[in-house]
Amino acid sequence: ASHHETHLTQQNSKNLTTALKTLSAHTASPPPGTTQTTQPTNPSDPDIHSIQLPPEIIDYVDAARNPDIYTREFVELIQRGNQDLRGKKEAFASFRDVLAREMKGAMPEVRGEVDRVLAFGDPEGGGSGNGSGSGNGNGGGEGR
Repeated sequence: ASHHETHLTQQNSKNLTTALKTLSAHTASPPPGTTQTTQPTNPSDPDIHSIQLPPEIIDYVDAARNPDIYTREFVELIQRGNQDLRGKKEAFASFRDVLAREMKGAMPEVRGEVDRVLAFGDPEGGGSGNGSGSGNGNGGGEGR
């Protein structure tokens, strides 16, 4: 879920940046002493009518505030949110590893299922590598 949220946040950030750049380019005043002519448009720029600005940015401009401040505050908010999500992800990963280690130690018969769940649930390679092994009663054992 956090990967999806991060992707949506990145996409929203890209859309906002594109909208602000296009808005800035299309509303810039010509330098003094020049005549207003139709500027050639960049074919990669989206059509001005297809850009949907967030209502918050419209409110910022209506209140005579600098949209760059909105952008900076938005980016800072996203960064704080990402740090929060990263912390939660790391905490859950740590809990997962501790729980798996304790389950395998207390119930050796579920070792295979626990390892399978760990491998399936962690696309980055399975666990943090700090688990401990447990013996199988005949001098053998396997660690993670």
